[in-house]
Amino acid sequence: MAKRWVGLVAAKESVVMVDATIPDNDSEPIQINADDTWRVQKGDRPPAYSVLHQQCADYMSDHGIDAAFVKASAVSGRGGATLGNLQSAEVRGVVIAAAASKCRTSCLSKAVISKTYGKKKVDEYVADDAFWDGQTEGKKLRKLSREAAMLVISARNANA
Repeated sequence: MAKRWVGLVAAKESVVMVDATIPDNDSEPIQINADDTWRVQKGDRPPAYSVLHQQCADYMSDHGIDAAFVKASAVSGRGGATLGNLQSAEVRGVVIAAAASKCRTSCLSKAVISKTYGKKKVDEYVADDAFWDGQTEGKKLRKLSREAAMLVISARNANA
């Protein structure tokens, strides 16, 4: 039976969400059901995080999501953490908690995906239009959403 998975990439002011149906046949492309950006509300962050948490949890429940894959934090190697890095981590934590309250949730790093999926790095797959033409069908996937979709594709490969 086909599965419904979501890829989530958090930033300090938003979350990119890609919802895909994963067919039973691993040679078939994934079906893109939705490609959206959830914005963190302006103003005081705690109430904004509460709204984002509810939005994410509701989406998982309302759409029958079986699993969520969240882009994991990464070490930049460029000195100390900035306020933007810390706020992105807060947003990531909110969506991890919300998704995990409704479905199986995993965090995947670009470094691990680059080592375990195919022969290229994640950023090379993200830039490769031909790769996306063969891997996805359904709704048009925005280029900025490819990283979120890559989480789903690599998880599919790992579960195959």
